[in-house]
Amino acid sequence: MKTVYDFTVKDRKGSDVSLAEYKGKVLLIVNTATGCGFTPHYDPLEAMYKDFRDKGFEILDFPCNQFANQAPEDDEGIHNFCTMKFGTDFPQFKKIDVNGESAEPLFAFLATEKPFEGFGKGLKNKALKVFTEKNNKAFGDKAYIKWNFTKFLIDRDGKVITRFEPTVDMKEVRKAVEAAL
Repeated sequence: MKTVYDFTVKDRKGSDVSLAEYKGKVLLIVNTATGCGFTPHYDPLEAMYKDFRDKGFEILDFPCNQFANQAPEDDEGIHNFCTMKFGTDFPQFKKIDVNGESAEPLFAFLATEKPFEGFGKGLKNKALKVFTEKNNKAFGDKAYIKWNFTKFLIDRDGKVITRFEPTVDMKEVRKAVEAAL
């Protein structure tokens, strides 16, 4: 059975990183953007990282510019923004595509393991649904991720536990991470 440990990704400098290096850890894999309305998620993400990294927790940050051009900077610019504005200390990887023919295989795998089930209820969720449907038309059946700050929780064996859309309250994400630890 395939796990996240079967994938190799690029760090922000372009070097290969086997996700097998994270064996035995609980992972939260996130696609991010510096100019998104969900960018404040970096604060609770960094807080979780500080609180739980000594317990075997890692956050893997994959910037993506496929959603309304919300991460136009290069890898160094994105890194500087995140470290200076939010004090992020967790691993940040090379900017990638998460949808379409050029989608990072890791994200195609994650989304296949835990497909999109909706944004939930409420006005904000309805508005996001309309915007994402327009944005993702170009990707057809390869629209794996619907928006920035989609999060995948991975257990210590490299299996996908759950998927959190960006509309999920970060307190719920934290509870799930604590339970996985």
